[in-house]
Amino acid sequence: MSETWLFHSGTIFDGDILLDPGSAVAVRDGRVLAVGPVAQVRNALPAPEHDVSLKGRALSPGFTDAHVHTLMGGVESLACDLTSAHGIDATLAVITSHAAGNTKDWITGGGWSMSDFPGGTPTAELLDAVTDRTPAYLINRDHHGAWVNTAALHLAGITAATLDPPDGRIERDGRGNPTGTLHEGAMDLVSPLIPPPDAATLRAGLLAGQARLHSFGVTGWQEAILGNYAGYRDGSAIYRSLYAEGKLTGQAAGALWVPRETTLGDVPELVGDFLGRRRENAAAGFRTTTAKIMVDGVAENQSAAMLDPYLRTCNCDPDSMGSTGLRYLSPEVLSAVAIALDAAGFDLHLHVIGDAAARMGLDALEAARAANGITGGRHHLAHLQVIHPNDVARFGKLGLSINAQALWACNDDQMTELTAPFLGKERTGWQYPFRSLMDSGAHLAMGSDWPVSTPNPFEAIHVAVNRTHPDHPEAEPLVPHQAITLMEAMRGYTQGSAWINRDIEGGTLRPGSRADIIMLDADPFAIDSSDLHAVAVELTLAAGHVVYSRAAARV
Repeated sequence: MSETWLFHSGTIFDGDILLDPGSAVAVRDGRVLAVGPVAQVRNALPAPEHDVSLKGRALSPGFTDAHVHTLMGGVESLACDLTSAHGIDATLAVITSHAAGNTKDWITGGGWSMSDFPGGTPTAELLDAVTDRTPAYLINRDHHGAWVNTAALHLAGITAATLDPPDGRIERDGRGNPTGTLHEGAMDLVSPLIPPPDAATLRAGLLAGQARLHSFGVTGWQEAILGNYAGYRDGSAIYRSLYAEGKLTGQAAGALWVPRETTLGDVPELVGDFLGRRRENAAAGFRTTTAKIMVDGVAENQSAAMLDPYLRTCNCDPDSMGSTGLRYLSPEVLSAVAIALDAAGFDLHLHVIGDAAARMGLDALEAARAANGITGGRHHLAHLQVIHPNDVARFGKLGLSINAQALWACNDDQMTELTAPFLGKERTGWQYPFRSLMDSGAHLAMGSDWPVSTPNPFEAIHVAVNRTHPDHPEAEPLVPHQAITLMEAMRGYTQGSAWINRDIEGGTLRPGSRADIIMLDADPFAIDSSDLHAVAVELTLAAGHVVYSRAAARV
């Protein structure tokens, strides 16, 4: 049985509004027992085990991360974890240290940043110097590319004669020789050679990922890819087993992955497979009512799908990629998949980065509405980097949600060096239009895309409100009129994302709801917006149980 708690004497955000001063929240048996004036709540719980005076701090529902790769992030954190390394020297130092203790046939992991390397493309030669003859495969921070050494290239048989796959690109030198970076589908030229993580590794990784999310106040999340991707297999079985053992303390949901090679003829089988997997997962308590479709790639390697060409070309074969990026599914296949999955009761989760991808996604969802009517699907488009102004109003008209990874909406090194010069001034000004999308009537959910970026919601909230990165406060805000308010961001990261996950008890503090609660070390509504990134979590309760305590973590 969970402990009893009484929180009072501070700011309380209930997932929608700030409660009146003098309010309190009581917790018993894993649920919110009472919310209201402190005297009234004390009458409901006269002798709590924990009587907590907030004293200038704040209480909130737990955050729900609407787009995260908890399993991948956890596994990579236990391998060669480069997420905390900044710069070439620091990155190589981490790899050197890991390689020295590596006993496996491959060196794996990830988290390197494209902005740390010239052109965003590290070389096999750099990696050879610190890995010797052991093949290495390190996924970059956005999981849209991999850095490999010469040993890995040799094992995969990748040479100047190797053709780029339809959905990717091999980075090459002036003579066509592979240089060590594999973009998008080219990752799959190497990844099948690597022994996939075994069940014990996946289990440890998911538990490590869950613990990390809890430390940032995240009590619910959507696993954004459940399927074969970047060397990982469908992690549903690991989720089912941990649910069965009572080890999964967060409210996890999952998105079933639509393979990029799907054809029109594959659609009936795909839907049947998804329905079977949904039933199997639901029987174990794991909700997988969402389907994930990656419409395009990312802007930094020019695989994001654009309506007009990039201003500069990358060093690639124009026959394999083209100057307007990649479209992983044709418009016909994308619409057919959207119509069929919408009719089968799935919520569609579309990765869109470029303006062409956003338009394709909107067209497909519009086709689903026309074919099926209003089905109740909670369809959402994630990332939303470049949206053509003519398409903004369509989000509200179609009743869609935006799944915002707001940490990217700023002028950091990656933006100024690898993105804006290729987009040009006009399209740079179309980036991450959260304000306009919400004003169109679109519903807001928020997520981190960890391990692509930090899972800390307050860093993303900081950027959503300020449009500057906390590490670069002096930088010019990125399209500042697209900022949203702190209240909107808090709602998006709590009730907004819980709604996307169909978690009817998540994201709110109301009598009878599940007691997913976080206590913050400061009141975000009372501090300057420039300090939002520094707000930290002191305590996380999941269903009334302590799953993170900063005091305990310090011991």
